[in-house]
Amino acid sequence: MDHGNTKQEILEVALELFSVKGFEATSLSMVADAVGIRKASLYSHFESKQAILDALVKNVLEQYAAHSIFAGADWAHSSDTETPQALTPDAAAQRIQRQIRYILHDPHISKARKMLVIEQFQNPELAKLQTKQNYADVMQYFTVLMKHLIRQGVLADEDPEIMAAQLCLPISVWINLCDREPDREPEVMALVDRHIRQFFRLYQPKAR
Repeated sequence: MDHGNTKQEILEVALELFSVKGFEATSLSMVADAVGIRKASLYSHFESKQAILDALVKNVLEQYAAHSIFAGADWAHSSDTETPQALTPDAAAQRIQRQIRYILHDPHISKARKMLVIEQFQNPELAKLQTKQNYADVMQYFTVLMKHLIRQGVLADEDPEIMAAQLCLPISVWINLCDREPDREPEVMALVDRHIRQFFRLYQPKAR
């Protein structure tokens, strides 16, 4: 079996097992058996289960950074006079719904997120990553976006952090709902659309 292909297969199988059983409950023997190699052979690719996890986290974070809505966003340095492209209710709804579909259906992102949910109360490092990925980074992105929209007069001049929380945190809950009940995705997408449009209506600047 090709060395490179075997290493990648180990990562794929490990991610699948970690997303179902959790990192702590998955043994190297289970990974090796699922790949179809001896445990001793697995050590020629990874020195430990932690090394597998480290490689998975690195790969998934790189993939997420390259394909998420956060990639390339630099609202903090956008010109105040620049036309607010992709910031209308229609465009915002489309962008956020596209992001939801990506994180729900990309196999690596979806499995990694489920692994973090399982491990957040057992593994301190994964708990920190869960907070960073699913709260801190999201809040930072949307808070900066709110400031940008306020500067451009698209939204009223209110507390941008609270506005960000009001916009993005319900969406996080709906994503978790889809993880548990995938057949509710169409319902969730409709809710997201209504939610975003109402948000823009409620925070529309008052006419002077």
